Amino acid sequence: MSNYSRVRGGTDKQQASAASPDDVRVRAAKDLEVVFLGWQRTTSGDLHPLYNILKAGHPLYLSTVTDTTLQEHHLRIPRTPSPYPIVQPSPWQDFGTDLDNPATAREAIEFAGLDYTVVKKPMREFAEPNHPGDVSDHWVTVRTDTGEVLGIVDESYEPVQNRDAFAFFDTLVGSDEAIYETAGVLGRGERIWILAKLPGYIKVNRKDIVGKYLLLSNSHDGSSLVRVKLTPIRVVCNNSLTAALQGAGEVHIGHTANAAEEMKQALSLLGLTNSLYEELGAIFNRMALTKITDKQLLDYVQTLVPDEGEGDDTGENKAIRDAFLALHESGQGADLSRGTLWGAFNCVSEYTDHRMEGDPGSRLESMWFGRGEQLKLKAFQLAGKMM
Repeated sequence: MSNYSRVRGGTDKQQASAASPDDVRVRAAKDLEVVFLGWQRTTSGDLHPLYNILKAGHPLYLSTVTDTTLQEHHLRIPRTPSPYPIVQPSPWQDFGTDLDNPATAREAIEFAGLDYTVVKKPMREFAEPNHPGDVSDHWVTVRTDTGEVLGIVDESYEPVQNRDAFAFFDTLVGSDEAIYETAGVLGRGERIWILAKLPGYIKVNRKDIVGKYLLLSNSHDGSSLVRVKLTPIRVVCNNSLTAALQGAGEVHIGHTANAAEEMKQALSLLGLTNSLYEELGAIFNRMALTKITDKQLLDYVQTLVPDEGEGDDTGENKAIRDAFLALHESGQGADLSRGTLWGAFNCVSEYTDHRMEGDPGSRLESMWFGRGEQLKLKAFQLAGKMM
């Protein structure tokens, strides 16, 4: 008897197509090298995605293999649906475009319609005739396709075009160490982003699966640099988890004349990604093994969002803490983590990603680049002190 059992993953349509031999043959006709078959659970409860190799002439042609085998044979791992029956939509789904395995970042940017050009112009060209301030030393960034002003910058600022911002990352994609999965934009185009999926998963307590991603972003409003950072995504709830590993796990590239050289240096830092994710997996599993009492959970959320005075702020902060506690008890995937530090950390992530006040665009920017990101980082660091 097999020690595996089939686990449903994605929608009914996705599951049926994943398991259908006819569909496999149709996909083979389209020259796909690998197709996803489904998730399997061992008798010990561990989950594994399984794939079928369709690359003609390959020594494992038509073999059913794991993602580890695909990595060993340098075969690109296809998009893999969630193994959980119900998964809430990702916060970025309305702001991004699913990519069809582009080979380069430029192809990804073009496919997502983000290949616009940004130029720097003197602010005086855009100032009103009766503008009261002196704008002679100020500059603005402008989209050439729409004419919209994206931000105010200083004289040393040099625009890094979207089509060029992530070219240094193509080496990892070309060697099948990453896949450009989704690309999107925020605001009027002042910030664009790409989610790149790395092979494999972190398995927390065997059954709670975390996808390994890097978030690449470029801004045109002077608010930040070109950034690449570790962005684990918990599959059961589509929460993005912010973590800091002794200052590692993030690359910054300035909008200056030295940007090209900094991009070359960034690639060497990204070579540490796999070891950093191994370290992060160990931390997440320690969190999952660390039981906490109701009192410790209350102290945790109180420390994260303390009362800072009287009046409206106090009431608002209490509402946030109450939301944390409710999500810890009954949030998406709470049954996998309730009563542990892992559950406490994830209730904060679910709040910032799915429940924080504001419109969806503002929430997305906050959870990746703003207040939400900082709150999740604080939650991660506090959990580390409690282990």
